[in-house]
Amino acid sequence: MRVDRVVVVIVCVMGHRVSFSARAGCPGGGYIMRIISWNIQWGRGADGRVDLSRTIDALRALGPAELIGLQEVARGFPSLSGEDDDGVARLAAAFPEHEAVFAPAVDAPGERGGRGQFGNLLLSSLPVLQVIRHALPFPADGRVPNMPRSCLEAVVEAPSGPLRVLVTHLEYYSAPQRQAQVDALRALQREAMTHAGVVARGKESSPVFAARPRPERAVLCGDFNMEAGSEDYRRMADGDSPWRDAWTLAHGDAPHAPSVGLHGAGWPDRPYCCDYFWVSESLAANVGDVRVDAATAASDHQPLVLELG
Repeated sequence: MRVDRVVVVIVCVMGHRVSFSARAGCPGGGYIMRIISWNIQWGRGADGRVDLSRTIDALRALGPAELIGLQEVARGFPSLSGEDDDGVARLAAAFPEHEAVFAPAVDAPGERGGRGQFGNLLLSSLPVLQVIRHALPFPADGRVPNMPRSCLEAVVEAPSGPLRVLVTHLEYYSAPQRQAQVDALRALQREAMTHAGVVARGKESSPVFAARPRPERAVLCGDFNMEAGSEDYRRMADGDSPWRDAWTLAHGDAPHAPSVGLHGAGWPDRPYCCDYFWVSESLAANVGDVRVDAATAASDHQPLVLELG
């Protein structure tokens, strides 16, 4: 067993943040970062029952992870859960060793006052240096149900230096909106590539103009609502794209493991993959493994785990 993995378990069970020096204690000074991505469907399981405690237990059962990217996190919409529950607060409290960063895609008057919000949540045990919340393209499409979508971008201080982590959830019903959102994710990475190595000029005595890192090195995760091999997938993965599919990097030509349709939920009617990790070209060689946890039925999606060396 790798020494660094033993240290991780001990540190996290004790409830403390993982130190870089402790995690680097394996032979050769290696370091393995674990990232979880999961569409939790606001805590609704494949059985149709909403139980966010079950979701939290399933996340803990996956083992320690520096970064946890969640989609379909809700607050202020009790008609979804059957109770007036703040999913953001509940998840943040469940992982006190992580900092919680939320990017609602839907932000409207709440059903019982306050704000009703629905979107992407990042939990990070690494220092968060900068957060950028992107509204993804939302062209009008009156033919089908649709809603705004967001991409949460956070720069974290990883042991090897600043790393961008992006959590997103693309449109399901509207193909034109989803296609525009795929193009936007490609453009976001290209934009970040122009920032790499460029130190922005600060403005004396103004902290809002302070220079902050936005590196090219990046991990993008979430529910993309597209099947492997589809036109949208090919658009994300083609030779012109700045993103690389981490599953393919880890498993070659092996078919993507299904991330939906495994536990008899009302949707979908068959198993397939629509949840992914993507990495920048600079991280392609660092992908160790990607796996789908097929065991839990705590959502209509399965969680994914990325190991990055």
